[in-house]
Amino acid sequence: MKTMSEKMLAAILYGDWVPRSDYKPSPEEERTRKAKHGSRVWRNPVLRLEDIERPKPGPKQVVIRVRACGICGSDVHMYEKDSDGYMLYPGMVRLPVVIGHELSGEVVEVGSDVSELRVGDPVTCVEMWYCGECFNCRRGYFDHCVNLEEMGFTENGGFAEYLVVDAKYCWKIDGILELYKSEEKAYEAGSLVEPFSVAYKAMFIRAGGFFPGAYVVVYGCGPIGLACTMLAKAAGAGKVIAFEVIPERAELAKKVGADYVFNPRELEREGKSIHEVILDVTGGWGADLQVEAAGYPPLLSEMQRCLAVGGKVTWIGRADRETSIWLEHFQVRSSQIYGSQGHVDMAPFMWVIRMMSTGKMDPTKIITARFKLSEIHKAMERASERRDAKITIKP
Repeated sequence: MKTMSEKMLAAILYGDWVPRSDYKPSPEEERTRKAKHGSRVWRNPVLRLEDIERPKPGPKQVVIRVRACGICGSDVHMYEKDSDGYMLYPGMVRLPVVIGHELSGEVVEVGSDVSELRVGDPVTCVEMWYCGECFNCRRGYFDHCVNLEEMGFTENGGFAEYLVVDAKYCWKIDGILELYKSEEKAYEAGSLVEPFSVAYKAMFIRAGGFFPGAYVVVYGCGPIGLACTMLAKAAGAGKVIAFEVIPERAELAKKVGADYVFNPRELEREGKSIHEVILDVTGGWGADLQVEAAGYPPLLSEMQRCLAVGGKVTWIGRADRETSIWLEHFQVRSSQIYGSQGHVDMAPFMWVIRMMSTGKMDPTKIITARFKLSEIHKAMERASERRDAKITIKP
């Protein structure tokens, strides 16, 4: 029988290291088993619930009792397989690993050299575990750290009762707890700081934001797309236009602030194109900022046709797929496309926590289902249906 001081429940993803025939891992990948592209190497992913040793903190670490951890689309892509048995997630992965990276919780143990956090502090933490010493970190590109580890991808994450993490990756969420009357709801909001920070970085840090009154288009109304919608409204967008094929998510997009929501499949049946709809809704002006949060690269063919002069595209979605681009669209409109990864550069966690703490937006509106950690398989199967916005695991 497990005791609180020895064992904890965790959801661990296993898989087989079988590089595809057209992909040759580097010597470093072979040595560390840290694949740069999980979908090219890891085969037969299997998620198991196990009792494992509860972690202990090192001198500069803390142990967090996880109170809420959201299921991200990346978690689902790691869990799902293609027709050849390979995981769908194209990013960096090392298995086995406890998955989950959108979390909040309470500090229960503190390392000897930690001074900024205390037992009882409510926190969330970044998923991108940067070294702070490599050339990219020293230039301010922490999300592109040469020695990067990723919580829930290469190091154990939040689908567990406890998590050990360096204190420098934690952000206190006292203000969120003060805002919400319910502690449970406050921790749920805290677990959404991570996906909202991914959206914030893409829109306001990488793409430089927009003038109040601007026309913003969001492709995909999963958790990241919904976060983009809420952030755009809070920042004063004149119109937010969203595209989503799943009816439940489309309805939720309307509830959290989208002024227009279109289903691309219905438009296709009606003989309409996405770029034509955007030009129509904006009176021919076009989109000032477009956010790709669907993970569908072919959308670029439509996005580049409805750029406003000075318009911007910021790309968050991930997919193991290439697409074409006609630079003439960008050149004649003085437009730009920005790739965005992560949520550490320029501290988006800090800004998002401030916005949540003032009540400018309620992120818990996008939570559509809640499960216990012991129900993780049921939760992942439901997430695979892609009907929900955010599913939250409550250890």
